[in-house]
Amino acid sequence: MKLCRDSNNPDYPNHQDCQNYPNIEALMDEGEPVCISLCNDKGKTSDLLYCELVHKARNGESFLIEDQRCRPGKFILGISEDSPADYYLKSNRYKDEKTAKKAVDSLPRIEQEYRSLKIEPLGKNAGKFDVLLLYLKPESAMKIIQAYAFHFGERITSRSIGATSICGDCTARVLKEGIGISYGCKGSRKHSGYANEEVPIGIAYSMLQEIEEGLKNIPATFD
Repeated sequence: MKLCRDSNNPDYPNHQDCQNYPNIEALMDEGEPVCISLCNDKGKTSDLLYCELVHKARNGESFLIEDQRCRPGKFILGISEDSPADYYLKSNRYKDEKTAKKAVDSLPRIEQEYRSLKIEPLGKNAGKFDVLLLYLKPESAMKIIQAYAFHFGERITSRSIGATSICGDCTARVLKEGIGISYGCKGSRKHSGYANEEVPIGIAYSMLQEIEEGLKNIPATFD
């Protein structure tokens, strides 16, 4: 097992558990996969949205936050119990109040107790984390799904409402189900600016070794 960078840093007590995922990393055309960790450390309040912070981490920055600017994100991340249904209704996302409430009730949320979120590129992580988040072109996302199916022989069901993509579909849902794929949402595509041809996908830490192994074994697309 190769030790990751900064493995002697006391902020990373679990560095002995850190492993490399070269086949997963190779799927991203731009930037790095992003590690999301639920922590009990003191963090800051960010003026940016969660999806913006994740995208900046993709390009090398690291953050430790207790709160962020997006109202729906606060709800999804478990920071606030304030439903964003009225916000969505006012922004013309849904036809009426009943539909807006139904939409919000369908959203995944983080239920674990934690104090802060550590958001960092994989290359700067030296310990366990909770979710690995990637931005992939469709063929590369397909390979993740195939690697999952290699082990489990099951479909991955994409369940999205076109909202709370990065925080909900690819973080909160992943904490419960192990993997989540999304087509993005208005907020994340507008504010973080990932490419139109990219889809975000989140993978639970506990599933990474199986996905990595699956990628080694599945046939190449054009074989």
